Amino acid sequence: MRQQNLLMPTLREVPSDAEAASHRLMLRAGLIRPLAAGVYTYLPLGRRALRKAEAIVREEMDRIGAQEVLLPAMQPAELWRESGRYDVYGPELVRLRDRHDREFALGPTHEEVVTALVRDEISSYRKLPLTVYQIQTKFRDERRPRYGLLRGREFLMKDAYSFDTDWEGLDVTYRAMYEAYHRIFTRCGLNYRAVEADAGAIGGEGETHEFMALAEIGEDTVVACGGCGYAANLEKAEAAAVRAAVVEEAAPPLERWHTPDIRTIAQLTEQLGPEASRLMKTLLYLADGKPVAVVVRGADEVNELKVQRVLGAIQLELADADTVQSVTGAPVGFAGPVGLNVPLLVDREVAALSEGITGANERDYHYRHVRPGRDFPLAHTGDFREVRLGDRCVRCGEPLTLHRGIEVGHVFKLGMKYSTALGARVTGVSGTEQDIIMGCYGIGVSRLLSAVLEQHHDEQGIVWPLSLAPFHVHIIPVAVADDAQRELAEELYERLHVLGVEVLLDDREERPGVKFKDADLIGLPVRLVVGKRAGERVIEYKERRAPEAEQLTVEEAVRRVLELVKPVASEGA
Repeated sequence: MRQQNLLMPTLREVPSDAEAASHRLMLRAGLIRPLAAGVYTYLPLGRRALRKAEAIVREEMDRIGAQEVLLPAMQPAELWRESGRYDVYGPELVRLRDRHDREFALGPTHEEVVTALVRDEISSYRKLPLTVYQIQTKFRDERRPRYGLLRGREFLMKDAYSFDTDWEGLDVTYRAMYEAYHRIFTRCGLNYRAVEADAGAIGGEGETHEFMALAEIGEDTVVACGGCGYAANLEKAEAAAVRAAVVEEAAPPLERWHTPDIRTIAQLTEQLGPEASRLMKTLLYLADGKPVAVVVRGADEVNELKVQRVLGAIQLELADADTVQSVTGAPVGFAGPVGLNVPLLVDREVAALSEGITGANERDYHYRHVRPGRDFPLAHTGDFREVRLGDRCVRCGEPLTLHRGIEVGHVFKLGMKYSTALGARVTGVSGTEQDIIMGCYGIGVSRLLSAVLEQHHDEQGIVWPLSLAPFHVHIIPVAVADDAQRELAEELYERLHVLGVEVLLDDREERPGVKFKDADLIGLPVRLVVGKRAGERVIEYKERRAPEAEQLTVEEAVRRVLELVKPVASEGA
């Protein structure tokens, strides 16, 4: 490609609305342009990088025997009603009606569609196991699109679906997919972790893992152990219990305590001095519309997904002020577990306290010397808190660390959630019908590009991994008007192209400073600068990651380029 004709509008100024490094770089380097909030056009450099990511995904999916299909983006609402997700999925589901007033949804995922396909086409166990995948544009009506491709309303995704006759078969398929994901993200140059996760809106009946690219801009928190390798999303993570069981010793009686205008744990700690570890906070929630209370230590946060799983609730949300007043008889800030007449979930760390301080369900009052089990029941005790820095691993006892992460992939054991709902059955070996056992496996392909750039950039611009770079080599003649420089640059361009190297030739009549700034910004792996020594057939060889350039002969430079490019090309073979 010749840069003179390339649609690559670079920007010198940093866009004011771009919060993430990847978003800023993609805009400045001319990879993408916004059309609407969360909706982007891919320009040639961005599209080439996206195709590289797609190719890696396809190669690894094909390697494990998955078959590519293309499913409709517009899906009948009836299918979503059959699965039970149409009313549950929420406002993120883009819904529409056609001219005949039939309801449709733009697919954020394709479990229903692919299950219906297999239901209608496969009736015997002899056709299983089967894994199909697609790379397809998906839609999600994000309330607040942000961070460029990291949280968009239209995005490119690889989703795969497996169909087995038994759980053992699903185990084999799941493991093959799990290992393929490791190869994909490693080939893309990501620093990532595979973590235990929650199934969320997709649901399922078995194991699930997220693949998280570590980055400060990430909206998820990864909990990891350096001792045994345990890793989990904060929503799923558990920690070893930090307190011993309560000893049966005498405790002072419950005491009503006047605390005017003190509503928060921070105020109690700052103004009255008790340690946060002795404070218990009670939060009121609505679980599918019904009130429930959760009690954790003052320094802890409620893990709402753990609570939701225990209750089996479809929706869980913090109660509003009117509900808190109705349930406790007091305004927000004075709730406590003593005397509450709603289901009470007590975190195990609270249950282990000998005594503590709680709200008294009365304005301007708290209780002290509150003893769990004596003053409020412990019928529903469990792990209901978020893991914190300093907690110990539930498996090996080593300290846990917390990292920010971007979810780039997710694998689920769905079991029979969708096959049962949609009637996807096959005749088994014994001649009786059985529900198909399914798995689901997603990769955010467009999001993957952003995650890579969050990790691969410097102050000057992008530093592409070779596997995803739009071009391998950037050839820059310092002065296009100089015959010797222009002719040697053209020779290099043609020679590398014939050798299978992807080359971008900067043939613009621009100042050298402009060319070099653009080259640093778009960040191709190798830069070959043809300058004053062109008559000697000596050029400047600079790898984008290297601190310094080298003076090499043309033959040496070509050899170095081939040594760099060939190993990456062979990975897909």
